[in-house]
Parts: sequence; structure tokens; C-alpha cells
Amino acid sequence: MELFQQKLAQNPLQSRQDAVTLLLDLCRPLKPYYSAGKSLLHLGSTCAFYSERDARMEGWARVLWGLGPLFAGDNTRLPAAQQAEIAEWEALYLEGLIHGTDPADPGYWGPIMDFDQKMVETAALDVALSLAPQVLWNPLTEAQRQNVYTWLNQMNEHKLSPNNWCFFRILTNMTFARLGLPVNEERLAQDYAVIEHCYIGQGWYFDGHDGQLDYYIPFAMHFYSLVWSALAPQGDEARRQAYRARSAAFAPQFAQWFADDGAEIPFGRSLTYRFAHSAFFAALALAGGDGLPWGATRHLLLQNLRHWMQQPITGPDGILTIGYQYPNLIMSECYNAHGSPYWAFKAFLFLALPENHPFWQTPEEPLPHAAQVLLPEPRMLLCHDEVAGTDHITMYPVGQHSANHGNCAAKYEKFVYSNRFGFCIPRGNRLDDGAFDCALAASPAGFNFYRMRDEVTAYDFCADYNHTTYTLLPGTTAESWVIPCGGPWHVRVHKITTAQPIDIADGGFALPVDAYAAGGTELPDKRHPSGEVLQSENGICTLQPWGAVGIYATAPCTASMIRPFPNTNLMANLVGIPTITARLEPGTHLLVHSIFGDISPAARERLANAPVIEACGGTLTIHPHGGHPVTINTCGG
Repeated sequence: MELFQQKLAQNPLQSRQDAVTLLLDLCRPLKPYYSAGKSLLHLGSTCAFYSERDARMEGWARVLWGLGPLFAGDNTRLPAAQQAEIAEWEALYLEGLIHGTDPADPGYWGPIMDFDQKMVETAALDVALSLAPQVLWNPLTEAQRQNVYTWLNQMNEHKLSPNNWCFFRILTNMTFARLGLPVNEERLAQDYAVIEHCYIGQGWYFDGHDGQLDYYIPFAMHFYSLVWSALAPQGDEARRQAYRARSAAFAPQFAQWFADDGAEIPFGRSLTYRFAHSAFFAALALAGGDGLPWGATRHLLLQNLRHWMQQPITGPDGILTIGYQYPNLIMSECYNAHGSPYWAFKAFLFLALPENHPFWQTPEEPLPHAAQVLLPEPRMLLCHDEVAGTDHITMYPVGQHSANHGNCAAKYEKFVYSNRFGFCIPRGNRLDDGAFDCALAASPAGFNFYRMRDEVTAYDFCADYNHTTYTLLPGTTAESWVIPCGGPWHVRVHKITTAQPIDIADGGFALPVDAYAAGGTELPDKRHPSGEVLQSENGICTLQPWGAVGIYATAPCTASMIRPFPNTNLMANLVGIPTITARLEPGTHLLVHSIFGDISPAARERLANAPVIEACGGTLTIHPHGGHPVTINTCGG
């Protein structure tokens, strides 16, 4: 671990001062990279689909997600050195705001156009202006205030995407109301209507697309609604109470995505925003905390921050990188510019809370986890496997789909997602560079050109399993049943109908190949597993000190540890995937596979507790070890 990262990891995050220290430690490396007028931030040479000027404005604005709440809080009891450093940041951002909104200035951010990336970044400025007007508004001259208003008011003059983006305009008009500036009520009505359209009940929204229920629900839809409910001037109390009630219903469900040590499930897009995942709990605290005990809210938020500070998420210079648990451009989306990862600073919203707030005064208290729970609105089965102090969370989603922001099939449509093994994204279409963990992939026979499912044609789910129908290749369709079996096991049943010969590969969980890839400090001479590989005629398993993974069929099969290309997995830079491969001739085939994934010290013993599978015609009954049997009918779907 680099020295800078070691410093972050040593912060106990017990007090507001600890959190301020963490934020300042993360901000300090950025200072050399601001433009002359302090309105732009240049952190690298990678690009997104928008302009370089927009990318540099984005970097400037996203840091404000942390600094705005810091400016708003009571910092008078902090050490003098920290107070002086905060004052420097206040002056820097006031200067940047003045230059960025002046059309005659070289540092001008530029006009806001239809569907402009700068629309996204207005939200951080809106919240900072609302929380800390004494820093960013009161010192401005009348001409400078007019420039800020004119620049922000372009939000009311242009089209934006009908999803969480509508909150950017809602927050802009909220800020105008707080500052005594004209509000566009017509635009507000339109945007409120879009948000209502996205609400599906029981605390859940979708984000503009009804197949996309991911971290944009907590760190966008709920986050902004809670900020609005906390900061909007009095009036519209029915909407304020509705937003808070929805978040209260959502909170205990979303809390199940987090282990007690803070490690959440990687799923969906925008994972490079990392600890933005826990920003929802910061917004929940700002808006009153309904839905969770204060100790749980505090634990979920601070423990997630502690978890992330243990990971190599910055470069040696201390700047947040694009990636997940290590720098990784392969997993990025087309809208990830060099400053994009600072969206994570939304989690620092809790710095606006005073030290006597219940958030700070209540001891941390982990929430209990259900062993298995059905979340109907997002169409997910969620399982917690808690053994010997570990908490392995597995998520079994169904019917999820997202537009092509980058490798979205891998990010939404694998059979299972894990907070311990992560998932892989492809670097190509061959079996080794496709990295098909937790997925069924198919290739025309002999071509070594594989693809996994990308959108299902039908699905259903219940508390015991989910079922999907989809096309693997032209002329090849599949039905898959996925049955969580408690503990480290789950079963997949695939009914594949093909008009031509195909090769298939069904992959299990991806496991680091050595201790270094697993996050250790030992440097191997060669990269190969140091534990055991257990091969049988029915499958394969590898047992390592840091985890165990395997896959087994109900009949003799070809099974091997596929070594995908490096940097395909989000959590470990080099992994192996236990995989069953087969050639299927034209016709209908039924494949039944049991998949194992365990991080507990008892992995060897639990490997022996595989589910028992009984077949009777087209009916299969799965008997999990210590659980109730699950029966599926492969004839009727």
C-alpha cells in the first residue's frame, strides 16, 4: 500500500474532526492542478464523451460535494491549522466561482446547452450555495451574483434527460428560492412529474429506464430528494413528507447491500464513484434520519468510508483514480473523465451536521442481516452468509438492463454479484479475455467468439429462485433458473435450445490467483495459486487462504480454471474462474450446475455440503444443506 493510502487507512473516523481530516487529506493533493483562476481542475489525460473544458469544470465541481458541507459546518473547534486550511479552500472556491461564471474570463465554464454535462455539475454548486452562502454568495458583488444567477438559470432554458437529471434543475430552483432569486415554477412542475413517473413504490425509483435499479437510486434519486427536503424553503410540505417517507422505506432495504465491515456489493454502472454508495446515509441524516436508528446510519456510512480507505483507490500522488478497488480504466463508462471519481465526495454531506447532532452522539450499531430476503421492486434476491466473522453478500438480480455506457451486460446481467469476489468485465470475446464469471456464454462451435446474455425477453422471480428467458446467439435461446441455496452455494439450471452446434461456458466466482492479487503485500515470484486445486470428473474447485471457488455438474463434464486477462475483475487485478465448458449439438439440452464461493475459514468443510439435486422428468428438486427443498419445472418454464 502506498504511503498516502496508509495515512488514509489509519484514520479511525470516530469524530467530525476525523472526518474533516480525511476530507482535507483527500483534497490537499489537488491544489497544484487548479487553473490560474481556480475555476477548472485538470487531473489527467483520459477523456469522456464531453469536452475537456467540461471535464475540468466537472472536477472543480465534484470536489465541492465535500467542501460545501465542510464550509457549512461549525469549524471553530477544529485545530487552528485545519481552520486555516479550510479558509484557504474557501478563498480558492470563491475565486473559482467568480471566474467560472464570468463570460469575459478565460476560466469561464461556457454556456449550458441541451443535455449538457455541466447540468450534472450544477448540483454540487447548488448544494454548496444553499449550505454555505456566507462563503460562496454573501461576499460576491452584485455583478458577480448576477453572473452566477445567469449561468445557473440556463438550466431553466434547456432540455435535460428525463431521469435523475431533473433533480439538477429542481436543486437549482431550490437554491434560487433560498437566495431570493426568481424561480421557474413551470420547469419545476415538469421535473417533479418526471420524478413521480420514476417512482415504483415501497421506497424504490427507477432512473429513467425501468430496467435500471442500481446505485443511482440511493446516490441520486433519494440523495437529491433528501437534500431538497432538508434545504428547500417552507412550502410544498406534502412533497417533502413523501420524499422522506420513501427514503425511510428504502433505507432498511438498501442497508442490506452492506456488510458489517462496510464492503458493499459492486453492481451496475458508475462504480468508480466508490464511497458515493454510502452518500444516501449522509443525506438521510441531513434530512432527519427517518428509517434507520441513528447508530445504524452512522455505522453504515462511517464503516463504508473506513472500508474504502483500506483500498488502493488513489495514485501515489493522492489523486483518486478511475477504477474500483484498484485503478482500472477497462471498467469505466464513456462519461468517466479524470475528475469524475470525486462524485464520491457526496458521502461527506454529513460534515454539515454539528457535533451535538444525534449522528455524532449515538454509538455505532450494526444492523442485523437476514440470511435471505426478496426485494420485489428491484427484482433481487439478497443473501448474507455470515460465518466466523465474515459477511459474504450475494445479489441475484433479474430483469435488469442498461444502455451501452460501457460493458453494461457484465454490470447488470450476470447471474449473481458478490461483495467479496466482485465481478469481471470483458476485454474481448474469446473465452480468456471475455472473463465470464457468474455468467453463461456461448460461441458458434469452434469460433472461440463468445457472448453472454444482453437483455432478457422474459423473467419471473420468487423468494426461492429467479427465472429468465433470453437469446444467447442467433438461433440459440436459453432459459436459466438460479436458486440460492444458503451459505456458499447456489444452483443454476440452463435449458438451451440451439439450431446449430455451439460451445458454451458457465463460469463461477472469480478468485485472486495469489495473495498479492487478493490485496496482500507479499510479492510472488510467479503468479499461480498457492493452495489446492481439487479436480474431479464432475467439476473443479480451488481452495486458497483468501477464499475458495468451484463449479460442479450433475454428470461428468469438462471443468477448468480459466485465467482471464489481467485487470478484468473489479476487485483483484488477476483472477481465475472455475468454468464448465461443453459443445452442444443442435437440439435442446438441460444443464445443472452447482456453484461454490466462500471466504470463511470453514470453506473446506462447507464444500462437502453441496446441495442435492433430484430429477424426475422435467421436474428438478434442489435440496440445500440445512434448507428447504426448491422445485422447478423445466418443461413449463
